Amino acid sequence: MRSLAIAERERAIFSARPPRSTIERLQMAQDHYHQPVLEREIVEFFASQSAGVLVDATLGGGGHSAALLDASPSRRIIGIDRDPEARAAAALRLAPYDTRVRIVAATFATMGDVVHEQADFLSGETVTGILMDLGVSSHQLDESSRGFSFRVDAPLDMRMDPTEGITAAQYLASADLHDFVRLLRANGEDRFAGAIARSVLERQPQTTGELTEAVERAVPMAARRRGHVATRVFQALRIVVNDEMNELDLGLEGAINVLAPGGLLAVISYHSGEDRAVKSALHEASTGGCHCPYELGCVCGAVPRVNLTKASALLATAREVDDNPRARSARLRTAQKVA
Repeated sequence: MRSLAIAERERAIFSARPPRSTIERLQMAQDHYHQPVLEREIVEFFASQSAGVLVDATLGGGGHSAALLDASPSRRIIGIDRDPEARAAAALRLAPYDTRVRIVAATFATMGDVVHEQADFLSGETVTGILMDLGVSSHQLDESSRGFSFRVDAPLDMRMDPTEGITAAQYLASADLHDFVRLLRANGEDRFAGAIARSVLERQPQTTGELTEAVERAVPMAARRRGHVATRVFQALRIVVNDEMNELDLGLEGAINVLAPGGLLAVISYHSGEDRAVKSALHEASTGGCHCPYELGCVCGAVPRVNLTKASALLATAREVDDNPRARSARLRTAQKVA
C-alpha cells in the first residue's frame, strides 16, 4: 500500500471521537477487541524497556497497548493500524492514557515513515520496542459485513482498510487460473487446489456464502479434513487482497531499522506462512546475512543486526487456549537489536 503524505497522515491521527453510532457499536464489541493473545508474555518481554517509545505496529482494539501502558507509567506508544474501525476502538480503549498514545492510520510496511513523521511525539526519545501482532483480528472475523468469515453471508470484501484497494470479489474477477492455484497451494490447499480454483473462478462469487458454496462443490465430502473446507481459501484471499506477505517483509525490515540499539522486537504470527517468513527474516538478521559453510565459520564479514532472545517460538498456554481458542495457532518470536 502506498505511504500517506505527511499532511494526510496527520489528519488521519485519531484525536477526535468517532461518530456516536460507531462508538455504540464498538462499545458492544469491546469483549472481542479485549482478548489480546499472549498478553502476559508480551508484558513480561518488554518489562526491561520500561521507558521510551514503543511502537504497536498492529494496534487493533488497543488491548496489548493498554496492558503495556499499565505496566509502565513512563512508557509511551505509537499505535499503527490501517483499519479505521480498529483505530476507533483503540481510541476509545486508550483514551484514559491521553498524551501517552499517538494513533496513526498506516500499515506497518511504512513504519520508518511513520516514526520519522512523529518526531514531535518522540521528543528526542528512541524507539525501544516494537510489537507486531499479525493476521486478522477477532473483531474483523466477527464483523460479518467485512467478509472475512464464512460463518455469515456477506459481501466478499476482505480489505483491512475498506477505503482502499480492490475487494476479494474484484480480485477473483481478474485472477488468472494458474496464479490462483499457486496462491491456494502456498496457503496449504494442495490436493484440491486446481478443482477449487476452477470452481471459484467459474462462479465468480460476490458474497462469502457463494464462495463457500463454490469451494464445497469442488471438494468431495469424504476428502474433507477437520475444520471448515473453505478455511484456507478464505485465508489465501485475505492475504493476497491485503498484500500481507509483502507488507510483512517490509514491516520486519522497517522494524529492525527503526529500533534503537538494545531495542526489543516481538512478532506474533498465526499461520505457517507468516511464521516461516518471520523465522527466516529474524534468522537472516541474526546472522547478518552470512551464508558461509558452518564448518568454516563466517569469513564474509557479515555483521549480525539482532540477537534472537529465544531459539524457538513461544506458544500460548493451555489455560489461555481454553479462554481464547484463537490463541491456539499463535506463535511468538522475539529478538533484540544489537549495538
